[in-house]
Amino acid sequence: MPDHPALPTAPTSPASPTVPTLPTLRGLGVCAGTAAGPVARMGRPPVMPAARAVVDTDLELSIVRLALKTLAADLAERAAGVSGQARDILDALSMMADDPLLAETVEQHVTSGVDAAHALARAIDDQAALLREGGGYLAERAADLEDLRDRAVATVLGVPMPGIPDPGHPFVLVADDLAPADTATLDPASVLALVTVRGGPTSHTAILARALGIPAVVAVPGALTLDDGTLISVDGTAGTIRVGVDPGEVSRPRRRAVQEIEPGRTKDGHPVPLLLNIGSAQDIRSDAEGVGLLRTEFLFLGRNDAPSVEEQRAAYGQIFGAFPGKKVVIRTLDAGADKPLPFLALPAEENPALGIRGLRTSRLLPDVLEDQLAAIALAASDTEARVWVMAPMVATAAEAARFAERARSHGLTTVGVMVEIPSAALQARRILEHVDFLSIGTNDLGQYTMAADRQDGRLADLLDPWQPALLELVAACARAGRDLGKPVGVCGEAAADPDLAAVLVGMGISTLSMAAAGVPAVAANLAEHTQAQCRDLAAAVLAAGSPQEARAQIPHPRL
Repeated sequence: MPDHPALPTAPTSPASPTVPTLPTLRGLGVCAGTAAGPVARMGRPPVMPAARAVVDTDLELSIVRLALKTLAADLAERAAGVSGQARDILDALSMMADDPLLAETVEQHVTSGVDAAHALARAIDDQAALLREGGGYLAERAADLEDLRDRAVATVLGVPMPGIPDPGHPFVLVADDLAPADTATLDPASVLALVTVRGGPTSHTAILARALGIPAVVAVPGALTLDDGTLISVDGTAGTIRVGVDPGEVSRPRRRAVQEIEPGRTKDGHPVPLLLNIGSAQDIRSDAEGVGLLRTEFLFLGRNDAPSVEEQRAAYGQIFGAFPGKKVVIRTLDAGADKPLPFLALPAEENPALGIRGLRTSRLLPDVLEDQLAAIALAASDTEARVWVMAPMVATAAEAARFAERARSHGLTTVGVMVEIPSAALQARRILEHVDFLSIGTNDLGQYTMAADRQDGRLADLLDPWQPALLELVAACARAGRDLGKPVGVCGEAAADPDLAAVLVGMGISTLSMAAAGVPAVAANLAEHTQAQCRDLAAAVLAAGSPQEARAQIPHPRL
């Protein structure tokens, strides 16, 4: 019995009219692969009715409270059914819906005579506007709030929730942008590919498309001109959408299988460990070679005080224990003005992406870092994992030296830093005189190199990981590591691009870290190239003058 209803097809008799081929649409490919199928556009937000006079304030208040409570519970229930980044996103949305400050603001609007639907919309829009002014990560949170607004208003009005359509057959999902709650629950057995008007290489859409292995193209200006049912072909490698394809090209859905993670190595046997980026114990894969980025923010979210040393020790120990004898690279808390956490109580900043964040929070709150380092050291001593620790947002050799001294004072023996700022890449050699390894976060490094907000889809082309300036900085770090005999890894989304992975290895990058779904394709591509071939690819790509020219150096692009 087939898993899905048959896809719609056009008549194939000679008398059938020729399907017209419209111009190719172009955007930014953020998840490699190709798929073709009928368009289904995202469900639109609810239409706000005209404001009405409030007759019964108590009734209106009860409607608001019930709507927020229902929404928070629904999001929490959906979070419980998924794992990894999807769970983190839905948990965060649920906490927003359950925020007492939001409820208080909405109730103030109601008591002043505003009806429930408009009170919710005004309160959430005001909060979203404040976050959007902050730019960077805060702007991404604003998009989350706007999604929450639409869901809350739909709940009050009793209309269908905005979100993923269900046409009854597999489809290519087309949207202005995808809300976090939607991207978190996409079914890859139904959604053949993703196309959005907005978004960038590090948006929710991009990150979760990679995690699910769904071909995706973002920053496509004309996407919403496509009508439901139009047959299109999406190339997530080249970033193109062909409109009006032949029905014979339509892809068939495949069940998402958990693929075994194979060790990474080149065709001639050079080992390239392919490690995981994980955010909590939910993401553990015991068959992985190790962990290249363990984010620790999951322990600190939604709290008014920091977790104790013992609480952190237990949480880290659970993850370390799943990787006996394997490397686990843990990143200290990456939060601050651009990623606000209540317990930090940091003042608002005009430009939070350039302010107190990452390692810089220890300038104001040194005990938070000291407690975390103590907990990591204790958890490491409890298990057989090879624990490496690194700090985010390091800008200078002096900062690297101070962090290394503090980490080693707790008994942590392998200490490194993330390269996310161009100054750190340019000073890689000096930094490596103080630490044992570097890990390049290509998402932030690209943002700061190109002075382009990673959440602004209009600038998505500048955030392409094939940008020559970004790759030159990565190569400089790799050279410094090779000259000093110290490992340099990449833990940004660039590592999950199979073609770019071979280029990075050719530069001298020693490890690649990514979401588990990206490992099989990267491993397969590396196995097709010798180390010498990887070096030749790297030389050709580094000589290119644009991302397009760089990609053209790959002799057989992976489709």
